[in-house]
Amino acid sequence: MMLKADNIASLRQYYFAVGITWVLITVLILRFFQIQILGYAQYSQKANTNRIRKVTTSAPRGLILDRNGQILVDNLPTYILKAVPGELSQKGKTFGLISDIIGLDSNTVLKNYKKYYRGRFIQTRLAKDLTFHQVSKLEENRLNLEGIYYQQFPERYFPSDVKASHILGYVKEVDRSIRESSTNANEYELGDIIGWTGLEKRYEHFLRGQRGVQFYQVDAFGREAGYVADFLPRDPEPGQNIITTIDIDIQKNIEYIMEKRRGVIIVGIPETGEILGAVSAPDYSPDLFTGVILEDDWNSILYHPEKPLVNRFSQGLYPPGSIVKMITGAVMLDNPDFDPHSEQICEGIYQFGDRVFACWYTNGHGSVNLTAAILNSCDIYFYKTIEYYGLEKLAQHFRLFGFGQPTGVDIVGELKGTIPTTSYMNNRYGRFGWSKGALLNFCIGQGEILVTPMQVYNYINLLATRGQTFKPHFVKMDQFLETIEQTLHTETWDRIIFDMGQVITHKNGTGKSALPLIPGMKVYGKTGTAENPHGEDHAWFIGWMNYHEKNYSIVVLLENAGSGGGVAAPVAREVFTDIVKVNQLVAK
Repeated sequence: MMLKADNIASLRQYYFAVGITWVLITVLILRFFQIQILGYAQYSQKANTNRIRKVTTSAPRGLILDRNGQILVDNLPTYILKAVPGELSQKGKTFGLISDIIGLDSNTVLKNYKKYYRGRFIQTRLAKDLTFHQVSKLEENRLNLEGIYYQQFPERYFPSDVKASHILGYVKEVDRSIRESSTNANEYELGDIIGWTGLEKRYEHFLRGQRGVQFYQVDAFGREAGYVADFLPRDPEPGQNIITTIDIDIQKNIEYIMEKRRGVIIVGIPETGEILGAVSAPDYSPDLFTGVILEDDWNSILYHPEKPLVNRFSQGLYPPGSIVKMITGAVMLDNPDFDPHSEQICEGIYQFGDRVFACWYTNGHGSVNLTAAILNSCDIYFYKTIEYYGLEKLAQHFRLFGFGQPTGVDIVGELKGTIPTTSYMNNRYGRFGWSKGALLNFCIGQGEILVTPMQVYNYINLLATRGQTFKPHFVKMDQFLETIEQTLHTETWDRIIFDMGQVITHKNGTGKSALPLIPGMKVYGKTGTAENPHGEDHAWFIGWMNYHEKNYSIVVLLENAGSGGGVAAPVAREVFTDIVKVNQLVAK
């Protein structure tokens, strides 16, 4: 009789083992189903990623043209040197050889490598702006530069003779901080170029194109082994061109005029709001910002005492001085009981409460009416007349002429300025910390009021068109145009325009130096000398000229230069003369 062995499993254990086996088989089947069926697309993509390399190609940005189709900003082909980290077997030796070939310090090459590193098999920027000669030398050493590639790159180029730096703006290379702050992280890649200021930024969505893409087969070591036929490449699509309102010839002339001055000139067409030229001086050379700028060059501009990066025509805040006296006059004319022919005596000073207010002409202008007060720019007349009106009424009229709010010009970063309303004065000085004397300062463009030259440009366009113009703009796009209106009585417009003509043509007019001796030309304007708490007075001239049935408006601001009549008006005359020359050349 045979006895059952002690090590023979029981039936229970057998069934347990069989169950475990089937469970494992089921898990394997389910996993296989998940990978091969449900997750096919996902794992197929991962497999392709391991064997296929995606290489993007930068798209040329759209061109920026002047109003006549001349190129202001173009693209110049240059070369970028890149490395695939996973293909670098001797990084130090390779970077040393690159340094010898292109003349770039090896530490800089290494710094760029670390800065732009995004992954083992993703191309990393090493150097930019390679010449054809440098690329040729790299090609000669191809066998010793495993993992090193070069690619053509469209860099911003400025072929015209004008700078227009604060209009055009500049571009910047996308770094990690820019990319992370983007609402769409995939919108930009490291090393892409993005509009950072001016029109480059405002019209970024038009100017930037769509990147191209190529797909390469790679081996087990990550080395490229030809194109992938199954993945169609996409050529880069250039960005859209934009046509500006700028006239290159006018822009060139006003840049020349402002070359050794500090301030602003804006020239435009009052009926349309188009800006033909604008200068903020001092400025900078735009070709410094083609995408990458050296640290020393950047610091020399950033810390320059005259702040060339500041866009003075939309970001500079200045007291306007007497150029706003037409608004004060409009407030008076709005009162049916006001008589513009009635006279006030100017003795050079005016006692108001416990304060003494002086006229710029300390000897006094004698007996003056509204027209005489405008053409002589008499302060005392306005002191004596405006005291019967409230601060809020004056502030209301200033708002109607566009002050205290951005104009909406198509340049980013525009400031709104300051209008000294009652609430503003209370918040700053306390309810009992200021007096009606603030009204007297305000009415002649002094005190708390601060404006931008762009607001002044909008203001002069409203005066020249009797309150029917368009928002100031630099780019010709009808869908962005907005009308601006200011409604005054016909008699009020007549009076304002007549008085501004007298400023130019009367023998005592403060703006007579703005009139060129050109037959058929009419000029209307107003000077201003704005007291500056931080230095010498600012000089203003605003106005427009009519020549052969065409109007051209102008704003001249010269920082710390003296009187508007003595300094700014002659500059306006020079600009008006140049406009005529430009038009004569165009006519030929």
